[in-house]
Amino acid sequence: MAYKTILTILTHPDDAELAISSAAKLARKLDAHLQILALGVDRTQVGYSYLGTGAVLMEAGIERAEEEARSVEAAARATLHEESEDLRYDIETIVTQLGMITEVVGTRARFADLVVQPRPYGTGMGGEPEAVIEAALFDGKAPVLVLPAKGLGENTLPKRVVLAWNQSAEAMVATRRALPLLKMADSVSITVVGPVTSGEDRSDPGGVLCQMLVRHGVHAEVAVLARTSNRVSEVLLRHATDMDADLLVMGAYGHSRFREAILGGATRNMLENATIPVLMAH
Repeated sequence: MAYKTILTILTHPDDAELAISSAAKLARKLDAHLQILALGVDRTQVGYSYLGTGAVLMEAGIERAEEEARSVEAAARATLHEESEDLRYDIETIVTQLGMITEVVGTRARFADLVVQPRPYGTGMGGEPEAVIEAALFDGKAPVLVLPAKGLGENTLPKRVVLAWNQSAEAMVATRRALPLLKMADSVSITVVGPVTSGEDRSDPGGVLCQMLVRHGVHAEVAVLARTSNRVSEVLLRHATDMDADLLVMGAYGHSRFREAILGGATRNMLENATIPVLMAH
């Protein structure tokens, strides 16, 4: 498998430079095609209205969404103007209702090898960025590379990778989806946050996965870390810092999205706090 179609979905003009410049770097390095989806979102939720006003509200919502879509597209084209001419890309501009983001994004992510998105949490951000990432993961079944504020950093392709491993189906899917990048890295730390009390390889945590990756030419080794914090994400991020890693790979949403949103979880905590790119899959 290789990443030959890279997709980024924009819902705000301010995200265009970070998302497109990072995705464009990857596209050139990997000889891939970049697809850009510019979304204008109609947030009108008419629960009830006085006679004759519902249509007015809906029309105003659509007009506002169309203006947003044009603004997002303009920001995308301005960023693309600064890119070199060897970049292969296309732009699609769509207006969608808030409740249709899942279908619109999921359909396009399904035919992408990799989705590249800015971090979905921050001051003044609405719910659309999170909805886009979840749609790509759950409905598109695509791996999503979530960018920190600084983007990809010095190394467009990662040299040192932390691979979070807990024997879950989500972690296995993420490993397989990340394999093209893992094979290019100088080192991959298969990181197990212990103690491991169940599973077929509990006597040798991560050993079978390490063997599989080595057969693919990955420079992998296993690190078993004590759980020194209530949050696994904090242990993983500390290890990534100690390694000077430039990518973290992990399975996404091992618990339900509702539980993650209300109670927190490794996925949400990682997306809120990671300072390096995080590749997730479900």
